[in-house]
Formats: sequence, C-alpha cells, structure tokens
Amino acid sequence: MTLELKFLLAALATWRVTHLLANEDGPAEIVARFRARLGQSVLGKLLDCFYCLSMWIAAPFALLVSKQLWDGLLAWLALSGAACLLERITEKPALISPLSQNNEGETNDVMLRPETRTTQDSH
Repeated sequence: MTLELKFLLAALATWRVTHLLANEDGPAEIVARFRARLGQSVLGKLLDCFYCLSMWIAAPFALLVSKQLWDGLLAWLALSGAACLLERITEKPALISPLSQNNEGETNDVMLRPETRTTQDSH
C-alpha cells in the first residue's frame, strides 16, 4: 500500500471514529450511553468537542502512517486537520428563521417576561 493511500485511509478512519464518538448514538445506543456515563468528567467533556477528540483519535493512526518521530508528529496534526476539514464539509448548516411579521409588515416583538408596574405608573 502506498504512503498516500495509507494517509487517505487513516484520515477517513480518524474522521469516522471521531464522528462516531462525538456525534452519534452508535449501534444499540452504546456510544450514547458511554458518553452519558462519562458525564461532565474530563473524558466526557473531551467527547463533546469533535476538534479536541480528533487530536487523540489521530495519534494511533499517525503511528500507522509514519516510521520516524518527526513524520509521526506531522502526520498526527495532518490527520486531525483532515478530520476537522471533513467535519466542516459534512456538518449540517444552522438554520436561522426570520422573526414573524404581522399583516402590516412590522416585526412582532416577543416579550420574555411581563413588565412590572411601578407605583408611579399606577397613579
């Protein structure tokens, strides 16, 4: 297998494993239960951040791609970077909906909490 093919496969594998652990429930919701069990621990918080998690997932794949220390460090960062790029390309865009408008075209303001009258207002 060529070095380029190894890197490509390692990049795809890094993205796949990271995406599974950070964003998916997994078969029979195993991954979701694992994340819930970890809760707000250091490992639980790590699973909440795709970009942070990709650094750790990329490390063992970098060992498969490289034979020398400096090549391994470069491959480690490159694999994590490739996974981050793939995540950005494949993530669903956020939908922003406009505020509702009344018949005259004016925007309806939404009150978060009712106003309270002061003693001066009631006179």
